[in-house]
Parts: sequence; C-alpha cells; structure tokens
Amino acid sequence: MSIDKQAIKMHIRGILTALGEDPDREGLKDTPDRVARMYEEVFEGIGYTNHEIAKMFNKSFQDDLAVDQSHNDIVLVKDIPVFSYCEHHMALMYDMSVSVAYLPTDRVLGLSKISRICDMAAKRLQLQERLGSDIAEIMMEAACTKDVAVIIHGKHSCMSARGIKKPAVTVTTTFRGQFDTNTVLQNQLFMMLK
Repeated sequence: MSIDKQAIKMHIRGILTALGEDPDREGLKDTPDRVARMYEEVFEGIGYTNHEIAKMFNKSFQDDLAVDQSHNDIVLVKDIPVFSYCEHHMALMYDMSVSVAYLPTDRVLGLSKISRICDMAAKRLQLQERLGSDIAEIMMEAACTKDVAVIIHGKHSCMSARGIKKPAVTVTTTFRGQFDTNTVLQNQLFMMLK
C-alpha cells in the first residue's frame, strides 16, 4: 500500500480552512505538501506486514556463532530511540526508548537489524502496547526464536500537550517464550537493563 500524498494534501488544506486559517497565505501555502511528504516518511511501516518487516531485516550470522542452547545467553540491545503516533489522537509518542532482548537459537541477527525492526514497527499509527507486541512478533520470526522481550518507555503528547497535560512516562513490557515463564531469566534481564 502506498500513501496517497495527493489525498493528504487535499485534506490538510481542508483542515487548515476548518481551523480558520488561510491555506494560501505565505507561511501555509506549502504546508499540505510538506505534511504529505512527512506522512510518507513517518508512516512508512503502514505499508508492510510484520512478516514482511521480518523478511526485510532477517540478516543473520550463523558461521560466527556457536550457540550452546543449554544456556540462556541473552542478546540485549537497549535504549533504541524511536517515535510513533498514537492512533487515538494521531499525536506524537516521543522520547520513546525500546530495549529488545532475545535468546539466540542457531543464529544471531545483525545488531542494526534490531534497531531497524523497532523503527519500522513504530512508523505506523500505533498503541505503545501493540508496538511491543509487533516488535516481539517480528523478532521471533527474524531471529528464529520463541524467546523475546521488549521493554518500551515513552511519553505521549496526547497526555502532555492536551487533556491532563502531564508528561508521564508509560512503560510496557512484552515477554514471549522463556522471558514470559522464567522469572530467573526476567530478573537477569532487568539487571542488564539497569
């Protein structure tokens, strides 16, 4: 699915008019085009399923790793900065930090692929809770493992800039496989996150 930039431009122009603005004034005349180009970039992930994202970023290294599956060797990439847009208000979810851990089976993902997975999953109209589930699902497929943990810290402008106007931090956890059932492994992960 490609983003219909012409439709976005038309609707943004209509929103400007509905707000009581003159969409032809100097400061606004290029705004519909700028917003359409911005939406094409920040909502890029809408055009892909989780499966397609996993296929895009599943570059792995098998020859360089001798994984002993009798141990729980955690791979953790933490504090990956992302942003997204809340699907309820189309408001920015900002200062988001994603940490992703997994137990490798017979291969490891390139570390940059984990950041790219987080970024692409965030480039959708999202809920923070769903974002964690999407990242976990993509990681499970891309890394060929059932054992994934995703921890997200984020602020939501729909809370900080309007309504209650409190910039609280929302923390979500998504645990799959052994991260969901093994409290020793969870505790080890939380120690690594400090």
